[in-house]
Amino acid sequence: MGKDISMKILRTVKLKNEKELILRIPTVEDAEAIVRYCNIVGGESDNLLFGKDEFPLTVEEEKAFLEKIDENANMLLVLGIIDDEIVSVANINSPNRKRIAHNSEIGISVKKAYWGKGIGSLMMEELIRFAKEHPLINNISLGVKASNQDAIKLYKKFGFEEIGLYHKYFNVEGSFDDKVIMNLYL
Repeated sequence: MGKDISMKILRTVKLKNEKELILRIPTVEDAEAIVRYCNIVGGESDNLLFGKDEFPLTVEEEKAFLEKIDENANMLLVLGIIDDEIVSVANINSPNRKRIAHNSEIGISVKKAYWGKGIGSLMMEELIRFAKEHPLINNISLGVKASNQDAIKLYKKFGFEEIGLYHKYFNVEGSFDDKVIMNLYL
């Protein structure tokens, strides 16, 4: 992964299994590993917007995206890394339009082998910290499959509340599921 990542480390946490989780901002050199990670996690559950090997960006497009993040003060992308392997990716983004800049959207994914180890909570804490440090942001929004009760429980633990339902939003191989829309008001 990246050459000099020391300036990009947000924090390091020892997990219950004694593994060390590094939360850090990605570098352009991480693009290939991020694309590989996304293509793997897409096939580990039906909870993401894409399936196995369906991540919509190429490595070059991911590099361009990572370069743009550095220029966008309203966005944070965080990698969760254990033993030099990306095990989680999380992001928060607010639009650069004055009338809606107070709103942000988040997304979190964790490799299946690392579910239930508190990584999703640590990533969420980092995204909420970022939002609280940006005085313009006062709303964090997310969408989650209605059948993903573990994720909904996690979001409620952080104070998110259900504000709406988008019927038949997800279509996984002909099986429809609703999207629960949740907000956290800061």
